[in-house]
Amino acid sequence: MRLGLLTGGGDCPGLNAAIRAVVRVATREGDEVVGFHHGWRGVVGDEASPLTWEMTWGILGSGGTILRTARYHPHEHAGGLDAVGRAVRREKLDALVVVGGDGTLGAGARVAACGIPVVGIPKTIDNDVPGTTRCIGFDTAVGIAAEAIDRLETTGESHDRLMVAEVMGRATGWLAVEAGVAGGANALCLPEVPTDLSALASAIVERHGAGTTSSVIVVAEGAVLVADGEPVAGPRGTAVADALAERTGYETRLTVLGHVQRGGPPSAYDRFLATEYGVAAVGAVHAGADAHLLSIGADGTELVPLDVTGAGPRPVPASLLDLVDKVTLG
Repeated sequence: MRLGLLTGGGDCPGLNAAIRAVVRVATREGDEVVGFHHGWRGVVGDEASPLTWEMTWGILGSGGTILRTARYHPHEHAGGLDAVGRAVRREKLDALVVVGGDGTLGAGARVAACGIPVVGIPKTIDNDVPGTTRCIGFDTAVGIAAEAIDRLETTGESHDRLMVAEVMGRATGWLAVEAGVAGGANALCLPEVPTDLSALASAIVERHGAGTTSSVIVVAEGAVLVADGEPVAGPRGTAVADALAERTGYETRLTVLGHVQRGGPPSAYDRFLATEYGVAAVGAVHAGADAHLLSIGADGTELVPLDVTGAGPRPVPASLLDLVDKVTLG
């Protein structure tokens, strides 16, 4: 068989581990792998080259993606889906293995609807791909963010400051929840639950009145904020830091972690998870899967319909939000 392979959307740790696994297993099965550079844009633009076993040497623990990536969805461009079909025929491909988040995988569902076999591998530090439980890159990002929160806590204590950390998460708060709880943050601002900034400020003042002199607040970049009964727009970390400084009078500092959460080498767990996904993807192609998304959880590997990605980002469940309420100010 001949397999096409691409990585699309935002980069994250573990992509190279997935590429390595796909190529190694496919090669052992006697398959050939064609890599498309810059995601779906490379499929449409004919940026293709062979991927061999030798090309994957030494990339298991490296960050980024040797195939590069781009935020490009063929169905959003005139003739894009037709161009994908031509590329598949030109390269004589039997299937496409697509590594991406909900946008890239959603585009894969559109391609699959055109009759092209597609198997999806979920990756995103947001951990919010529908139909999955754990995505490549999330574990590493949680570790990076939790370490940053630890460091902010000690410098905040040293200077009697409020420390606000903005983490990624436009639509869901998975990263803020797991990193915030692991780092011992005192409050979380999430997309799933609106945060009343006046109430948060009052809770912090009460906390400090009990004897502490510093607090750490973790803010997802897509957090829903309310002040004086009105929604708050603009950069969320800035809005929280400014509001708390004004309402509490405490010295406040903001740290935006940004792309540092997406870069660098993957954790051991992400290397293993990406390898599992890569192996499962080749197996799924050989089993005849043609429009499916892989999901790996405690019960093993599951194939779910690829069009589940149209359901929108998977939010943090109520059980975890309840946990947050029990260990933070709210």
